[in-house]
Amino acid sequence: MGKELSSELLTAFRSSIRLQELRSAVVQLDNYLESGIKDKQKYQQWCEEQPWASGNSFVVNDNVRAISASDKINLMLPTVITGYRDLVELKRPDMKVLNHDNSHQNYYFTSEVSKVIGQCHRYLDMFQEEAARGLRDHPEVIAYHPKAIIVIGCSSEWNKDKHRALHGLNSRLSSITIITYDQLLAQGEKMIDIVSGAYNNDEEN
Repeated sequence: MGKELSSELLTAFRSSIRLQELRSAVVQLDNYLESGIKDKQKYQQWCEEQPWASGNSFVVNDNVRAISASDKINLMLPTVITGYRDLVELKRPDMKVLNHDNSHQNYYFTSEVSKVIGQCHRYLDMFQEEAARGLRDHPEVIAYHPKAIIVIGCSSEWNKDKHRALHGLNSRLSSITIITYDQLLAQGEKMIDIVSGAYNNDEEN
């Protein structure tokens, strides 16, 4: 997440009431994780209500879930600047993200992560094909080089090498990013810090 937000995002978030809502949402996600809640539906509802936590390009989400006759996604997010849609796929926070190869001393994606990467590749292909000029029943939903965010597992107990490994593996993927629920939480906290700083500066001026 960048250190600065667009004027559109600041306009959407810049109020003391909205800031308190964001803080409450982050506390709620933290409580879910600390309590060991594994129910994917809980996290999906949270992400639907708090799309801004997925990155500093998103403020709202779409209600559309079907991107083709046979493919339904967890979440679709329009970017603030362009309006083009990106996809979010959620898995459970108790799923393992990385394995370690002791013989080669490197980390690699687990079979669960590999499966969801393949799943998202299909979604992106189908979405690009079906919505290049807008979905049939939702012409406002347009796909143009869409990307996917996969949220899976937790990383609060990872060491620096494991975090570095995920960063490296992500950098070699195309149009897909894997983050953990702890990283999603950290993004939300960072967003609040940035918006809060901008709000305080406005108050002083």
